[in-house]
Amino acid sequence: MVIVMKPGAPQSEIEKLTRKFEGMGLSVHPTIGQNYSILGLVGDTQALQETQVAATSSYIDRIIRVQHPFKLASRHFHPDDTIIDIEGNKVGGGNLLFIGGPCAVESREQIMEIAQSISGLGAQLLRGGAYKPRTSPYSFQGLEEEGLKLLQEAKAATGMPIVSEIISPDLVDLVASYVDVLQVGARNMQNFALLKKVGQTKKAVLLKRGMSATIEELLMAAEYIMSEGNKNVILCERGIRTFETYTRNTLDISAIPAIKELSHLPVIVDPSHAAGRWAMVEPLAKAAIAAGADGLIVEVHHKPDEALSDGAQSLLPAKFGRLVSVAKHIAQIDHAVV
Repeated sequence: MVIVMKPGAPQSEIEKLTRKFEGMGLSVHPTIGQNYSILGLVGDTQALQETQVAATSSYIDRIIRVQHPFKLASRHFHPDDTIIDIEGNKVGGGNLLFIGGPCAVESREQIMEIAQSISGLGAQLLRGGAYKPRTSPYSFQGLEEEGLKLLQEAKAATGMPIVSEIISPDLVDLVASYVDVLQVGARNMQNFALLKKVGQTKKAVLLKRGMSATIEELLMAAEYIMSEGNKNVILCERGIRTFETYTRNTLDISAIPAIKELSHLPVIVDPSHAAGRWAMVEPLAKAAIAAGADGLIVEVHHKPDEALSDGAQSLLPAKFGRLVSVAKHIAQIDHAVV
């Protein structure tokens, strides 16, 4: 249930209503805007009648029943776009975020060279996997904590905040002590114990859509994180599994406007995992920005042919720089038309 207050409703009235509903066992999530205030009620609101609620205060403008199973991620609860700030790099609300780097941290030489190359080409955040969940148990599994230390060294050299994947609840505290954004990969989107654990941190969370997940299931996964107190969730469309075999996955461009209609959370796109082919990364990225994506996360490697993981879909640094430049132009055109 969402309670929309009348313009000019005093803070004392909002606090009074908050205490009242909390006393009924409900969780109250206020959103205070310049021209409005909203109280989002989470819990068993079935017994609450709209007329009874409206009678509790003359400052209540209207009451909305939220039909979606996700509440905190719903645009009803938070009409304005959420803007997440990662050490001065903003995403959401018209701010584009560009994340680049290798699928996996392989060595000090590799991550330092890539980081230093892309830091001057428009990358704002550095991605790199230290713990790698792979389809085959015989594939490279990552350098683990040593990889996190190398990422920190790259951050010290370039100033770029770090994005790295977390694969199990017991590693959250360790990984969070090194990185700035915790990535929950597609295979872990419905690892609910992991979602709850990252929700208890104060780190921004990059939540990737599962390869067979619906948009509602993605938003429900975000709800798990947000219900634990962490509202800094960035959603990521990275392609879904269909009958098509030419590409690694099928990028669901329609998910971008759909998510923006349903939710206030920023949504970025991973064209690398969607395509699985480096030559298709730029075209898919262009389409994503044109559709309204808030940013891109792209795999970049200085020697793709020698990469220990996902070399076939990795861009050379120069191609990444071109992609960022083109994406910014597309976003400017879109804003100019609007």
